[in-house]
Amino acid sequence: MAFKGAIDIDKEKCKGCAVCVANCPTASIQLSKMVNNKGYHYAEMVGEGCIGCSSCAIVCPDSVISVYRIKI
Repeated sequence: MAFKGAIDIDKEKCKGCAVCVANCPTASIQLSKMVNNKGYHYAEMVGEGCIGCSSCAIVCPDSVISVYRIKI
């Protein structure tokens, strides 16, 4: 069964540590070129490759990532 996923990141709480980027098996997360109010380059989803595996949310030290997935 295949899944399509999406993530929601609280950009203002993200500190740009990039742990989620390193742990994403589909390379669907990158650090933004923009910065949040605290001056950090926050994580953001890129492309359509997210499978909703939750690896990013599990390793996020600040718990700022929510993962959604649907069957396709």
